[in-house]
Amino acid sequence: MSFHNLHTGEALAIEYWQNGAYAPDACAAIDQILRDHRTGEIHAIDARLLDLLHELSGQLETRAPFQVISGYRSPHTNAALADASSGVARGSLHMQGLAIDIAIEGVPTATLRDAALSLARGGVGFYPNPGFVHVDVGRVRRW
Repeated sequence: MSFHNLHTGEALAIEYWQNGAYAPDACAAIDQILRDHRTGEIHAIDARLLDLLHELSGQLETRAPFQVISGYRSPHTNAALADASSGVARGSLHMQGLAIDIAIEGVPTATLRDAALSLARGGVGFYPNPGFVHVDVGRVRRW
């Protein structure tokens, strides 16, 4: 799995599943790159979200990195964003490491959305402007 954090410029290509188990060092590296870039706070990313992203890559038949718009968000960051925008949920799953906002270079945002919806593994939010898709491992829903 590959990530490019658009806010920090960091990139990571890593195998998070090794020898029939989640690789702790790889998961820690993913937690690091998906940290709250505003505060630096790191939180564990739920393995179900990693599995969803892996499945999404397969569905799209791409090895291109996920461009990370937002991974984990601290409660402080989430509250500030919710105060500034009605589009940010006060109880966002980002605060639990259960959600990520992504784009993939070369993949139209609508195609990414449709692939995520076809998996029916959680919530899918479509943001054509500025051009990203929210996926989470909460209940199945769409917006």
